[in-house]
Amino acid sequence: MEGPFGPPLARSGARPGTSLTTVTHTVTPARGPVRALLSAMRPTQWVKNLLIGVAPAAAGMAGDADVVRHTAAAFLSFCALASAVYLINDVRDIEADRRHPTKRHRAIPAGQLSIRLALTAVAVLVALAFTLPAFLWHPGGLYFILGLYLVNSVAYSLWLKNAVIIELGIVANGFFLRAYAGAVASHIFVSTWFLVVISFGALFLVVGKRSSELKKVGAGASRPVLAQYTPEFLHSALTMSATVVVTSYCLWAFDTSITGLSSVRHHIVPIRLSIAPVVLAVLFIMRSAEAGEGQSPEDLLLHDRVVQLLGLIWAGLLALGVYG
Repeated sequence: MEGPFGPPLARSGARPGTSLTTVTHTVTPARGPVRALLSAMRPTQWVKNLLIGVAPAAAGMAGDADVVRHTAAAFLSFCALASAVYLINDVRDIEADRRHPTKRHRAIPAGQLSIRLALTAVAVLVALAFTLPAFLWHPGGLYFILGLYLVNSVAYSLWLKNAVIIELGIVANGFFLRAYAGAVASHIFVSTWFLVVISFGALFLVVGKRSSELKKVGAGASRPVLAQYTPEFLHSALTMSATVVVTSYCLWAFDTSITGLSSVRHHIVPIRLSIAPVVLAVLFIMRSAEAGEGQSPEDLLLHDRVVQLLGLIWAGLLALGVYG
């Protein structure tokens, strides 16, 4: 029986009369409709939504029951909305993905998830994302952030992913909206420096990933927009965003106003010591990007042991300073 990429022999890469050492293709794993849908929703990407908890945690309100409930609702809404956008993106790029060496194994281009079912899931996920905040206290601000995120993501998927410079800002804006949603959902007033750290931190990660892609695969090989960047430009953008991240985090850590991290004056030392792992993480990510080893934010959090260790040290110092 012929599959989505031809007869079984062609899919495995084996031909009559050839040895197994000549195999050059991989087999798309068999998945039923439920597993195919879950795969297309990309749950591993949900780790990005942990940014929603940063503002409540830094404000010392992570133990408040209402804040936990509001943060959880915002997290689930963003997970649903992000998965809906991934499905839209895969439906739109189905033909291009079928020609891609790795993306062709995704559920939709592999023919394991129908377009009709994918679009039905999009409608359900979007409805779920905008239903959850209805149970919160004054959810208008969160609705506004969710709407901005949806417009931002769909615009990127359909039109702006190949717009030079703009696409960097659009991707970074997605991270900013996640972090800000954590504050808006629980009506927490956040420091201006916190918003600057998140904005330029997101830009730093996106530029680092583009720089690594350009070094590894060349201009336009995996993203058409890469052809419009030069290594020199990306190096300058990476340096600029890293400088702003480190500077603004220092200002946030030393800020003794009501919204600054150092407003908890009797635990000020660990908060200021948290600058060290932030600086080291920035330097490590810069080195990886310049060497062509840059990874996506979710891969850094899930697989990079050095970044994980620095993240744990940072979180420990921050927790000691805010809650100790």
